This record gives sequence, C-alpha cells and structure tokens, in this order.
Amino acid sequence: QVQLVESGGGLVQPGGSLRLSCAASGFTFSSSVMRWYRQAPNKERELVATIAQSGGSINYAGSVKGRFTISRDNAKNTVYLQMNNLEPDDTAVYYCKAVLAFVAYWGQGTQVTVSS
Repeated sequence: QVQLVESGGGLVQPGGSLRLSCAASGFTFSSSVMRWYRQAPNKERELVATIAQSGGSINYAGSVKGRFTISRDNAKNTVYLQMNNLEPDDTAVYYCKAVLAFVAYWGQGTQVTVSS
C-alpha cells in the first residue's frame, strides 16, 4: 500500500535551518509529482512546494521562495524540503503528498516549530 513518511521536523530558532524528508513506498515514485504542504494552528493547509517527476519543474509558494528548496532522489524514493532562514510564521505541521489516479495520499506530518 502507499506510504509516505515524513521526518526531520523539530524546534529551531529564527534564522535556523531544517531539512525535511519524505520517504515513499508502494507506488512508482519516479512517475509521481510530489508536493509539500503545511498547516499552522487554526489555518488551512497550504501548498509550499511542488516538484515534477524528474525534478525539472519546481514551484514555490511566494512566502517561502528564496528560503526553501524542494528536491528529490528517485533512487531513494525520497523527496526533501530544505528550509533556511526560518521564521516564526513557518511554524506548522509539514506534510508530503502524492496524487495517484486522482486519489490523494498524505503522510502523517512532521512538526516544525520556529521559536526563540
């Protein structure tokens, strides 16, 4: 079955960095567009970054552009989110998502807290 497992979250001070990972299994990862979302308390889930199957097409939300980098390793079935210069507003649960045959699959999420 499809599984997405996020890791790498934690508590970091403003200006710090974290690298999130999402390990995928149960489907052909190299054929799937992958996305990172985040959901802050009392807010709707929002799209953070998208990467195409080969990594050749990448898009970011305006709020993270220039600070976050999405990448993937198709040999390891893993998508990453490098987050630099973190701000308190980046505090959220971060999820990866795959859409397969019009069905959305989500990981369990990893908490990122940016606080001094």
